[in-house]
Amino acid sequence: MPKLTTVVDHTADSHTKVVLVTMDNHLSGAFDHVSQKLLATADLRFKMHAASDWRNNPSAVEKCREDIGQADIVIVTMLFMEDHFLPILDALEQRRFACDAMVCIMSAPQVMHLSRMGKYVANTQTGGLIGLLKKLRPSAKDNQGKDKPASAGAKQMAMLRRLPKLLRFIPGSAQDIRIFFLVMQYWLAGSEANILNMVIMLVQRYARIPDTHLAHQAKLESPVEYPEVGIYHPRIKTRLSDQATDLPYAKNSTQPAVGMLLLRSYLLAGNTDHYDAVIEALETKGLRVIPAFSSGLDARCAIDQYFKKDGIPQIDALVSLTGFSLVGGPAYNDAKAAQLALKELDVPYIAAHPVEFQSLDQWGDSDRGLLPVESTIMVAIPELDGSTVPMVYGGRPGAEGTSCNGCDRHCTFTKAHSAQNMFTCAERTEMLAARVHKLVELRGKKREERKLAIVLFNFPPNAGSVGTAAYLSVFESLFNTLHTLAAQGYRVELPESVDHLRERLLVGNSAQFGTQANVVHQIPVAQHIQQETWLHEIEAQWGAAPGKHLTDGKSLFVMGAQMGEILIALQPAFGYEGDPMRLLFEKGFAPTHAFSAFYRYLRNEYKADAVLHFGTHGALEFMPGKQTGLSGKCWPERLIDDLPNVYLYASNNPSEGALAKRRAAATLISYLTPSITEAGLYKGLVELKQSLERWRSADESDQIDRISLLQLIHEQALSLDLQVPELDNAEKYLESQPSLAWVDALQAQLLELEYALIPEGLHVIGRQPSQEERLSTLKAMAQAMGIDAPELIAQLVDNPNEAELHAHTKHFSPAEILQIKKLIDTNQILSQDHELEGILRALDGRYIEPAPGGDLLRNPEVLPTGRNLHGLDPFRLPSAFAVKDAKRQADKLLARYAADGQGLPESVAMVLWGSDNLKSEGGPLAQALALMGALPRFDSYGRLAGAALIPLAELGRPRIDVVITLSGIFRDLMPMQIKLLAEASFLAASADEPEDQNFIRKHSLAFMHAQGCDLETASLRVFGNAEGAYGANVNHLVDSSCWEEEDELGNAFTNRKGFAYGREGQPVRNNALLQSALANVSLTYQNVDSVELGVTSIDTYFDTLGGISRAVLQAKHQRDGNRASAPPVYIGDQTQGDGVVRTLTEQVALETRTRMLNPKWHESMLQHGYEGVRQIEAHLTNTMGWSATTGQVQPWVYQQLAQTFILDPEMRERLAQLNPTASAKVAGRLLEASRRQYWKPDPETMKALQQAGDELEDRLEGIQEGVPA
Repeated sequence: MPKLTTVVDHTADSHTKVVLVTMDNHLSGAFDHVSQKLLATADLRFKMHAASDWRNNPSAVEKCREDIGQADIVIVTMLFMEDHFLPILDALEQRRFACDAMVCIMSAPQVMHLSRMGKYVANTQTGGLIGLLKKLRPSAKDNQGKDKPASAGAKQMAMLRRLPKLLRFIPGSAQDIRIFFLVMQYWLAGSEANILNMVIMLVQRYARIPDTHLAHQAKLESPVEYPEVGIYHPRIKTRLSDQATDLPYAKNSTQPAVGMLLLRSYLLAGNTDHYDAVIEALETKGLRVIPAFSSGLDARCAIDQYFKKDGIPQIDALVSLTGFSLVGGPAYNDAKAAQLALKELDVPYIAAHPVEFQSLDQWGDSDRGLLPVESTIMVAIPELDGSTVPMVYGGRPGAEGTSCNGCDRHCTFTKAHSAQNMFTCAERTEMLAARVHKLVELRGKKREERKLAIVLFNFPPNAGSVGTAAYLSVFESLFNTLHTLAAQGYRVELPESVDHLRERLLVGNSAQFGTQANVVHQIPVAQHIQQETWLHEIEAQWGAAPGKHLTDGKSLFVMGAQMGEILIALQPAFGYEGDPMRLLFEKGFAPTHAFSAFYRYLRNEYKADAVLHFGTHGALEFMPGKQTGLSGKCWPERLIDDLPNVYLYASNNPSEGALAKRRAAATLISYLTPSITEAGLYKGLVELKQSLERWRSADESDQIDRISLLQLIHEQALSLDLQVPELDNAEKYLESQPSLAWVDALQAQLLELEYALIPEGLHVIGRQPSQEERLSTLKAMAQAMGIDAPELIAQLVDNPNEAELHAHTKHFSPAEILQIKKLIDTNQILSQDHELEGILRALDGRYIEPAPGGDLLRNPEVLPTGRNLHGLDPFRLPSAFAVKDAKRQADKLLARYAADGQGLPESVAMVLWGSDNLKSEGGPLAQALALMGALPRFDSYGRLAGAALIPLAELGRPRIDVVITLSGIFRDLMPMQIKLLAEASFLAASADEPEDQNFIRKHSLAFMHAQGCDLETASLRVFGNAEGAYGANVNHLVDSSCWEEEDELGNAFTNRKGFAYGREGQPVRNNALLQSALANVSLTYQNVDSVELGVTSIDTYFDTLGGISRAVLQAKHQRDGNRASAPPVYIGDQTQGDGVVRTLTEQVALETRTRMLNPKWHESMLQHGYEGVRQIEAHLTNTMGWSATTGQVQPWVYQQLAQTFILDPEMRERLAQLNPTASAKVAGRLLEASRRQYWKPDPETMKALQQAGDELEDRLEGIQEGVPA
């Protein structure tokens, strides 16, 4: 027996106390048995605490701290995250030298450095034990920066086993280091026997107990070794094996095989009920399951050993039940290595997960679903590997007597259910097995035998929008897709042309049924009532079946067309479009009878093998339910069920794409956004430019010519509604104003218009961009890269060889040459088709490589498209670049506000979207932090951990109060960033700083004193929807014209967005706080990050930024009465160069001139016919949305739009021919804008507009001149 080396006081106690603190309850079952055995046989009290239990449970944290304070030996392991170790760090520090030993393994450095064992006292030195541990620490790269092979983890484990043997004969502290590594060995093979012996070893070595103590009588066993890589099956006698032949299947079984990845720690602890249930469910479906495990959280060895034979894949699907990425764990992940391994397998990769940090009853009752740490580690990180179909399959049961309400089964937990052992969710497990089975069936079925459903969208209904999608020419793309499917073996009845395809879908028998499109199938009401499982929930919202949507009272209609074994179907609308105020009620919403019947028909009657949702985006993924980790009660789950779902999605929208993946079990196939080009000048703008050029070159001595030219420029500018000063007498004006700053401003404005970037038309699947389109895109990319070489860029589209490239680039820096090579690669990729190939691969049930989403200008890595979109690692947002750039953008906003004569704002209302933040690495949220004078704080692993304040002396200005409105998608995808923003606001409010230097504190203290609340509540500044709800509803009100007064729009915003999110991420409605915060707002602000998306392109901009601007005005009116004025609205346009801040008025004017009024833009839209007219109508409606919410759209905008599209007979006829519904809506919207007094056309214009509107309405109703009514 070695002598004790500790010299601390030890309080006499009847029991020696050992405390284990770890991340979660993986080993809780084994711990319970060990604890009982140690107490009975060795007189030791062994207590375990799991950090995952501490969420919203302060008593659990306090109990852990109390036990640490009384412990003789403390063991700490797997505490990587600050949320897990910071609550007890000071308790560990205080006990470090008071206990007999403290062993901290496999945790954050702050914890590891607290180890103290005999003569070994850990410190921050890089040598010794720390050096050895760094060699064992998982890493994606080797010393040369190359990717590590799959065998690297096995070699590290072998080194761990050798080290104690090597250290055995070295005296001094080496013996304590040896014990340290033995503890790691015991822990990593954490069976009941190994945990028991780990505790006995530490007690015998370090506890200050007499030799007669029972613990010294216990026989110490060496660590029991188990396979590092192996298989598991509940019907294997030993349960674990390293031989695949031990699996209980026939030797030459022809059953399809599913590879399954499990956590070794659960297996060694015997905590396997959740795994056993999934294995059984898959076997019930006729599948052969190969459950494999690998130590070190690197699954590649298991994949190579058990899922391949001679390098050839032997499985039809891969299911991971680990809850982690394929290569890595909670501390790191190596997505590239994972992608390589998965690409070699080329099978669907499904990452299912248990709920680890909450119990099943808590998950079932939650509107949110997964906790932030769960959605990050278990969903977002595996998506970087290329995982699909993220779903819950089990977790820990709740306390005795509690029930899980995640589905209609309402499982109740009894005394027999150990609260710490894993439990299967039977409903979710059955769904997981069904989905895997359907994917395996899809792979095995020949293409000519498959039945496909292609779903098109129709939103908003009755607006000429049937079959439209973001940036996509749907019918031409669908035509190309059908031809490709036919060429690749699918049975397709091919349409003769794009027009024929559109007519079959949109016309057909629609007149007979009074529908917007052809009716392909009728579902009798009696059948619907019999088959609809959730009929009572639907009827509670929409009345008795069949409701009022897509029905004649006898049947429900499925719109679309059958083309061979391909059904093209139109997804029904949400249902609330005609009554948007329904959305004010957050709870209990359900799809219409028609919507639910539609998906049931696809699954059960049509019996589709897969569904292809065609374009961005539909309504399925926005149906009510949890945000992530959906249950059987969530409508997206009910509707899509086990149907394999492939979703064609715009490459620049990873945030909404992530919702489709997480809420509708979709595999995404990205498609390119339209080509980008410079807007150029047209008509009167060209003439004005010519006049300005003459002015610059004019002879200053020729006064007569200069006066004449100045008058001409002034008249031209006025005719174009450009701002110029009064000019009654040009001669006198020229004498008094020789500098003529307004002429220079006109010239600058023309340059801005001419070189503004705009999207050109719509993207077409199956048609590669032309050489001209590629050239314009490459020029824009080069500009974004800072490369000014238009002649060189023009030559890149000709694919120059190395010699030619060298000749053209010899004057460029190495960094610029690297960028130019990226442009060459981009040109080559754009010349090839990847999207149709991606669709075919997904429908074949193959692995779809993941791809980052974003803008091509910012991130060329979005190419090639045709891949499975993902976002960024939430642990890394915002990036260092985003933080640096955010300061510049914040400074620009403050400078522009000051330049407009406003001084320094005390409060800014800012809108944050998920899409913009994912595309810009967190740029907008970093701007909010910059305004507050805060920075993100990252832990030692480089993961987001919280916020930190910039000292006022360094900041150099007061802290600005920032009222943040989140999109629902930001809330769903970035819970950690919500906590970051809330923490920054709280830290600022708590800072002991002068109120005139800290407006957050000033306003928080004022509210706290007025309302009698605490500072935590008073400092809440992050607002959004209730969990599970999306949008402000302002856009739906505007689109439907279902409102009378503008205040209705502001009320809708505050009702929908009035939930405050604090540091814990739980939303609480607090109208008083929101009103107070809004009343203090000096300006409202949002970024524009994409060329494709202007503020008039989509309704979401005026829904959120317009909505909050209106709400600010209302709050000011409530506080200040008639003294209140509307806040200025600013747009941070970061689509070109270093970015520029404009007023909303300026931004709308710019977009109107460069897009809607610009023949280059609207002609590129109209080449797509029906869909192009719909785009024009949408821009007009969105423009009116800005008038309704802010009043900051100039009247000339409507006048010129009317003259261009409606009052021009030739253009009006053209629009009506292409899309009669949307063209009638254009005229109607202009009349509505006049009725609401957003512009006042003269009587002659008004009469012509009304006559044109009547003509278009008559045409829509089928009443034309010479045609009987």
